[in-house]
Amino acid sequence: MSSRNAQSNLLSIGMPDRDQLNKELGGGIPRGSIVLMEGDYGAGKSAITQRMSYGLVQEGAQVTLLSTELTVSGFIDQMHSLDYDVTKPLLEEDLLFLAADFDTGGAFSDDDGDRMELLKRLMDAEVMWDSDVIFIDTFDSILRNDPTFEALVRQNEERQAALEIISFYRDLISQGKTVVLTVDPSAVGEEAIGPFRSIADVFLELQMVEVGNDVRRSISVKRFAGMGSQVGDNIGFSVRSGTGIVIESRTVA
Repeated sequence: MSSRNAQSNLLSIGMPDRDQLNKELGGGIPRGSIVLMEGDYGAGKSAITQRMSYGLVQEGAQVTLLSTELTVSGFIDQMHSLDYDVTKPLLEEDLLFLAADFDTGGAFSDDDGDRMELLKRLMDAEVMWDSDVIFIDTFDSILRNDPTFEALVRQNEERQAALEIISFYRDLISQGKTVVLTVDPSAVGEEAIGPFRSIADVFLELQMVEVGNDVRRSISVKRFAGMGSQVGDNIGFSVRSGTGIVIESRTVA
């Protein structure tokens, strides 16, 4: 693929005057792709997800962000703390935010408070998949709270269930949509997450190291199919209140 064609197939995550994340990723994320963003708790998955979703909307893309951790008000407060003003995108429905409430009998529970078949409900939620880019943060929470998936885990059949989910995502990306999944690998077994690692067009591993009182975070690029310009193989970043994501170092493969 020529550089020009590669660039036209990318969705820019924008904000060149705020940070260099779009440049570090070679000009954006590929259209019609599955992006897997993996990292332990605190590694920065949600912050990168929020940064990407905000930048994509600024560039004219329609975005859905499903969070298993934040309420709508919590999301707005979090974005405000990073100086990402999402009020207008939310009001104009360029950004659709959905809260997956597992613990308080909310959106993903039935009238009696019992857990529903989350994966099925997720795939049946048509409006969610109308956007150009769909973020699920965190996907492992969906898996862990789905009683049908749990039953398959007990029967050691979670790999087959994962392959069925992947088939659904493949149908979406064949329509040019991009699906971004964040996963805490310590929360799910290898049999469940392995198939997603194998089929992801873009596989990013987020890491966090504490050095004294300093927290150092980085994005390790494990796979990046359809890249535009050169992509850094290890991208250092920090998350700063009032500033957002700040790129701190770059190592090019």
